Amino acid sequence: MELSGFYPVICTERLAESRDFYVRLFGFEVTFEADWYVSLRRGAYELALLDHGHPTLPEAYRMPVRGLLLNFEVADVDAEWRRLVLGEGLAPELELRSEDFGQRHFIVADPSGVLVDVITPTAPSEEYAARYASP
Repeated sequence: MELSGFYPVICTERLAESRDFYVRLFGFEVTFEADWYVSLRRGAYELALLDHGHPTLPEAYRMPVRGLLLNFEVADVDAEWRRLVLGEGLAPELELRSEDFGQRHFIVADPSGVLVDVITPTAPSEEYAARYASP
């Protein structure tokens, strides 16, 4: 298969609120919008939002998203903590912390309950470093 694109589509009950969350707080731009679907882009990165009840989905799957975690890797997670949690007042689902497996991160939730993990990669501990594949 020759892949020409790949992006998550979040099935949501809160289409407009979710659109505004990613546009205002994460710098995405709307590239297509209907009352049931929104396509977002930020540089090479894409994300879409879909009304969970829309008939484009098979009927058995017409439900809001559950159990999804989006990772956003950034240069300075501490600055994003200050901007999003301290400045914008987003409630952290996971407080800012450093992990032995090679991340400093925190987690917030979007209006649909999708978890957004904001991450700056760090050097892993010796134990975890051995688990990474060679570049």
